[in-house]
Amino acid sequence: MSAKDAPPPLPEPLLVEVADSHTHLDLQSGTVEEALVKAAAVGVTTVVQVGCDVKGSQWAAETAAAHEHVHAAVALHPNEAPRIVLGDPDGWSRQGAREGGGDSALDDALAEIDRLAALPYVRGVGETGLDFFRTGPEGIAAQERSFRAHIEIAKRHGKALVIHDREAHADVLRVLDEEGAPERTVFHCYSGDAAMAEICAAKGYYMSFAGNVTFKNAQHLRDALAVAPLELVLVETDAPFLTPAPYRGRPNAPYLIPVTLRAMAEVRGMGENDMAAAIAVNTARAFDY
Repeated sequence: MSAKDAPPPLPEPLLVEVADSHTHLDLQSGTVEEALVKAAAVGVTTVVQVGCDVKGSQWAAETAAAHEHVHAAVALHPNEAPRIVLGDPDGWSRQGAREGGGDSALDDALAEIDRLAALPYVRGVGETGLDFFRTGPEGIAAQERSFRAHIEIAKRHGKALVIHDREAHADVLRVLDEEGAPERTVFHCYSGDAAMAEICAAKGYYMSFAGNVTFKNAQHLRDALAVAPLELVLVETDAPFLTPAPYRGRPNAPYLIPVTLRAMAEVRGMGENDMAAAIAVNTARAFDY
């Protein structure tokens, strides 16, 4: 294994236990048990496992049912909706080629997400939203229809809404306004600037920061974190993606939360214990556990 593929070392443990508000254990190497033990060893004692398609959402629900400190969020990722409707003949989604099933296939998939969202250990509906980075104009209608359906599902079941927003800030905010956002709405891997953070704050939306807040070129994220109300700030890995500096490019996992949290505390000019305590309370409030 090259150094680039090697898992980063365990950071110094946090003294105050926190949660990873967004992770993909199914995409990480090793078992769920190994990941949870490693995370707990550094003070990360709770994780929210997030589904991105029907199969991944079923897996998230099963995993949360089997592990007391795992909560699930279930959804069709914004890029999954157009794939279901239009298909993916050339395999651009990196999930293999597949046929389009039209609107009825999207209805069937949403019905399964609705069923899963009713389960008690499913605490969130997401990640849903809009992604104009990977999906072209032809897929936007399917994305938006799916996003609106997820908002309705989250509200009906009283679950948190977990938002994926990539290069679509204005449209995500517009759809939330048009539909009426659920009481608890989380911008996962917050990607906006300080001005958008002020809009989110005014609406009571949670902003969850990932390892990219540590990247050199991400000053806009640090500026957003600096103005976000502390009671609306969460931390996440989005593992195996977005590994924080200095380990960027190596595999991410929930045990690396302390690296990002310490960087966040520095941006806010506060002690890491105070930061961890605030985030622990916020995450439990956001996901109602």
